[in-house]
Amino acid sequence: MPCAVKSCKSNCYKDEDEAEAGEVASCAQPTEPTKSGAAETNPTVNNLCVKCKVQNAISGYGGVDDGRFCADCFKNNLFGKFRFAVTSNAMITPSDKVLVAFSGGPSSRVALQFVHDMQHRAQKNFNASRDRSLPVFGVGVVFIDESAVSPVPSDELEKAVKDISSIVASLAPPTKGLHVVPIEALYSSESSDGRDKLIKLVNAVNDPTGREDILLYLRILALQKVASEFGYNRLVLGSCISRIARHVISATVKGQGYSLPADIQYVDARWEIPVVLPLRDCFAQEINMFCHLDGLKTLELWTSPGSGINGLVSSFVALLQEENPSRESTVVRTAGKLIPFQFNRIPEIIDGKVPLATQRRQKRYNLKSNESVSSESFCHLCNSPLDKSEIVDLSSLENCRRNDVFGAACCSSCHFQILPRDSTSLEQFYSVLPQSVVARTKQVTNENLSLLREQIQDCLLSDNEDET
Repeated sequence: MPCAVKSCKSNCYKDEDEAEAGEVASCAQPTEPTKSGAAETNPTVNNLCVKCKVQNAISGYGGVDDGRFCADCFKNNLFGKFRFAVTSNAMITPSDKVLVAFSGGPSSRVALQFVHDMQHRAQKNFNASRDRSLPVFGVGVVFIDESAVSPVPSDELEKAVKDISSIVASLAPPTKGLHVVPIEALYSSESSDGRDKLIKLVNAVNDPTGREDILLYLRILALQKVASEFGYNRLVLGSCISRIARHVISATVKGQGYSLPADIQYVDARWEIPVVLPLRDCFAQEINMFCHLDGLKTLELWTSPGSGINGLVSSFVALLQEENPSRESTVVRTAGKLIPFQFNRIPEIIDGKVPLATQRRQKRYNLKSNESVSSESFCHLCNSPLDKSEIVDLSSLENCRRNDVFGAACCSSCHFQILPRDSTSLEQFYSVLPQSVVARTKQVTNENLSLLREQIQDCLLSDNEDET
């Protein structure tokens, strides 16, 4: 029973006072209903924002900065990470035409919003300037329809496409082009049975992990096809720290250690259209909170958990993140110490000169030429750079069939996870590959044979020479 005198120093009233204060705080700070995929805010009375020191900090989303920033400073801080990644790595320039890959999830939604914000500010500056010397970069949005190989009801897909159209149309000018493309469009230029070929290709992969991986490769090829056909020169993906941390561990388990540095950098220019990751320094928890605070609508179509290595790694990383919010960042920072490849940067030399804008950027951010690894050979299936031990001897390719050449020129991970073991199944697998993949094999084979001819040119007889 508490004392009747409140001046008692035994803290008898401590629990009652805290409970009362908690009730008052909960009444004064009502929380909004949590949206799908969003964390719930929990502002505290005496926890001020470390930046503005005026408003209460928000908490409850589980990120490394949980409880440090107010809502406004939190949103500005997240956009600042995005903008710094873009400007310091020359991801977007005024003359570019950018294609944002949009899946409807929180990461791609925030990536689209931030790209739009940058474009909108550039447009305002352009309108306000007298000479209008700097053009405004163009923006397009692409949604890859994977219903041919994923169990998505048609009515749900139609609703998702309408929602995506509404999201893109709601963005302020400049207008963004929207491309809704089925993944089987990879076969559109070949025949009308592209959907059947795609299903046969995916079903030919028995390993669950390999099936998920080949869908990822096909998705990238579809994005590249759309970007190339419509004249885009940058492809923006919404990959964040959380996704990259999972990829680091899963790629290590699959034996992709040599090619790992290629996939986790800000820029990946090994493709025809360079791929950029402006959200590389942002956490999934922060992105979810931003969607909640800004009221950004998100979609969840393909959310089935993976049944192979990818699913196990996702669960493992999620458990690590619950125990320590900085675990994902630690994984990515550790992997970031690996030496990147030469294609992990936007080319800085154009026509033998370094543009003035590039020189200013290097001076502003004190950038220096980092050590990098060159790679001349790539896996014909996943386009990963190959180690010297994985490169096939040129002399062994002259009398081989196309499918044998294709199999020999794939990385060890694709051999183990995706490619069929016997030659008959491999031939069938090769016959249903998209033409863009097959063309890569033909091109490399012709180049290899030409190089082989050059190597033995001194031993060949010309037409006017006697065989004697």
